Amino acid sequence: MPKVKMFKLAGGEGKVEMADQLTEGPVHQDLLFRASQSYLVNQRQGTHATKTRAQVVGSGRKPWPQKHTGNARHGSFQSPIWVGGGITFGPQPKEYRYKLPQKMRKQALASAIRDRYQSDRLVLIDRLEFEKPKTKEAIRILEQLSIPQEETLLVIVSKEENDYRVRRSFSNLPGVTCAPAIGVHAYEVLKHQRLLVTSGALEELTVRVD
Repeated sequence: MPKVKMFKLAGGEGKVEMADQLTEGPVHQDLLFRASQSYLVNQRQGTHATKTRAQVVGSGRKPWPQKHTGNARHGSFQSPIWVGGGITFGPQPKEYRYKLPQKMRKQALASAIRDRYQSDRLVLIDRLEFEKPKTKEAIRILEQLSIPQEETLLVIVSKEENDYRVRRSFSNLPGVTCAPAIGVHAYEVLKHQRLLVTSGALEELTVRVD
């Protein structure tokens, strides 16, 4: 296990061991693609719907006699070629969701974190605490860690640190998202340019990918 630099909230630096699954080995691009695709399609409601000619409500009579009117022949007001008629081959409700196997989800999350680590875009801090929600204090912490404000940032906290004070302190900063380690997805990691991970969150992530 390599020892990685970890900043301290009170100032100074230390070292912490980081699991091999999160630091060493290749980044599996195919897994990251499939995990991202799964995450995005699972956001779809799939409730789109149109009515066929059988579902359109209206009269069932023939618009006019078949012959001797000079008009084209028609059999129903619900025909798709009429305004207000049914839709031919229109979208119907569909279930888009699909779930990746657990092993693939673990490997995808590990690959995403590994990519950020190997490209020096992962920052560790011992803890995050706020007496009350304060954006100014969050900005001070990011400046102390030399994290550029123009880059998107995902702050990953432990279950104990995931309270409203931490979330609201970062919520007003553009491009910054706060998420608990227990529920963070590989897609969320890829969506942000940098990661800020607390020591407690690192332990929870290690358990998740083990």
